[in-house]
Amino acid sequence: MKRFFLLSILLLPLLAVPAEAKTLKWVDFNVPYESLKYAMEQDVATFEQEKHISWIDILALSACRTGGGCGLDAVKKAFTDLKGDKSPEELLGDLSKYYDYYHQAYSAVLGGLLGSYAIEKDGQWVPRYGLKAFSPIAEGYHFSHCDDFGMARSFGFQRKHLGHDMMGSLGTPIVAVEGGVVEALGWNRYGGWRVGIRSFDGKRYYYYAHLQKDTPFAPGLQEGDMVQAGDLIGFMGRTGYSDQENVNNIETVHLHFGIQLIFDECQKECNSEIWIDCYDIVRLLNTHRSSLQKTKDGWQRVYPYKDLDVETLESIIVERGHDRK
Repeated sequence: MKRFFLLSILLLPLLAVPAEAKTLKWVDFNVPYESLKYAMEQDVATFEQEKHISWIDILALSACRTGGGCGLDAVKKAFTDLKGDKSPEELLGDLSKYYDYYHQAYSAVLGGLLGSYAIEKDGQWVPRYGLKAFSPIAEGYHFSHCDDFGMARSFGFQRKHLGHDMMGSLGTPIVAVEGGVVEALGWNRYGGWRVGIRSFDGKRYYYYAHLQKDTPFAPGLQEGDMVQAGDLIGFMGRTGYSDQENVNNIETVHLHFGIQLIFDECQKECNSEIWIDCYDIVRLLNTHRSSLQKTKDGWQRVYPYKDLDVETLESIIVERGHDRK
């Protein structure tokens, strides 16, 4: 499937009109790690306070003031301002015409990463609020990475790299970053053995590629399955770049991890798909990694997990026609 990288300049005409009247066609996500971390921490810190301030509100306000740059100082000021009595629109004045765009865009990017969840310890479910998504690399497994989004690729055709490569060891367990439904599982000439998982709200499509030869997937995983954040989905390898299945044609063992945003189903597979640079998101997720153990019965989670927000999405799952498994 050809995926074309649109130049960020296309964002400018989009911002010239109110976003609420149109489906977003492009998202330029440039929020640095330090700003993501700070905004998330303030969201968590205010969760049980009278005024809970969402990290998406903080970042959207900051983005309007900085053109999407969201430097740490601007994010800190946005949080301070939101603690007052004024709405984001009142705080922004003429810039408020951009707020709906940024809020919709950042809600799509970050909407499933923070929330309520529970883990089981010593037979008891312990509820928490915070970062509920996981790094795609399981706890205890080393990886290295850099921001390689947009770099040139040539297999098949000249194109831009629309994902994030995480270098590690053959067989490293790969987990679902966020809960969702398995929409794709099998061979792709570019990604080799790969898994595609759609978030429960339908906004994010997570792509995990170049899984290992012969045994790429978690045992029993099938299209249509529902997975929880942190569940085992496969193992790192170097398959791909071949029309023949089960071939190692990638030089370096790594996971290709991508995040596609979908505001309308016509954007799912086309020449104008919306893929974002997720390097700083991966850095944030690295603070929350899923612990797995291999037993005689197979791979298991050390701490069973429940997403406490999932039940509210039941109607969305049913509307999209997915079987719950």
